[in-house]
Amino acid sequence: MTLALLTLHLLLVGVLLPRRLAGSRRLQARPVLGTAVWLALMASFGTGVLLAAHHLLVPLGHEPAGLAGLLPHIEPHLGPPASAAPHASGWWVPAAAGGAVVAVAAVLAARAARTRRRHRAALDLVAAPDRRRRLLVLDDARPAVYCLPGRRARVVVTRGALDLLDEPRLAAAVAHEHGHLRGRHHLVLLAVDTFALLVGRRLPLAGLGRAEVALLLEMAADDAALARVTRADLAGALYALATAAPGAGPGTLAAASTGVLARVQRLARTPAPPARAYRLAAVATPLLPYLLACAPHP
Repeated sequence: MTLALLTLHLLLVGVLLPRRLAGSRRLQARPVLGTAVWLALMASFGTGVLLAAHHLLVPLGHEPAGLAGLLPHIEPHLGPPASAAPHASGWWVPAAAGGAVVAVAAVLAARAARTRRRHRAALDLVAAPDRRRRLLVLDDARPAVYCLPGRRARVVVTRGALDLLDEPRLAAAVAHEHGHLRGRHHLVLLAVDTFALLVGRRLPLAGLGRAEVALLLEMAADDAALARVTRADLAGALYALATAAPGAGPGTLAAASTGVLARVQRLARTPAPPARAYRLAAVATPLLPYLLACAPHP
């Protein structure tokens, strides 16, 4: 029964919900919350896989205790203290899974850091600093505005972008990049890429989730920029760069690299308030597999 519940949960979270939520305007209305919902789904799927593996590998190490098993220290009469840790006999399963996640994340982080370090070293040699605008100017005729995240972050504008954009639109594009840096969006993408590498991009939650999180992070950076610039200037900068920019390369976050049409349309309409259920989902979804695994059943 437990494995059936967990399998149903994995199907719902890994396949059905991602297809339902992809392109949701409710999530796009509050992109930070939308990102949290996608990350919660990924955490819930990972927890469900771990618990399913535990039940397969250690079938006798688990005694369903229900919600009472979660609260023995709050109300002693609800259950014995031992029921609070029904998976203690299979400690090596979560330990191995956690080690795999950490190892994959470390490899991806090291690879991205190496790419950014090389890119940063090249920029420091050939780009000219513009301290008034807090950016580097690269002598390249191709229009591009992007940031290089990390401990020594950079915002880069090519000479082609300076020629293409007027001052208000340039300020909007640069503010968008500073929004990426302040939000540490590269770390969110690292978590999503780690999940996708572990489970495979053919799983809708991994494939669709990676694309949706990337778009939501761009929208979050747009929102951060709107605290300093107008919607018209930001939309104009996105359109101008999207029709002329070739892309900024690996390891970077570019102003017009992802979902420009959806972002411009979003800037043109009044944001719809997100459903309150999404806030609850972001908090409760990662806990559902544990509740299913520990619920009392025949």
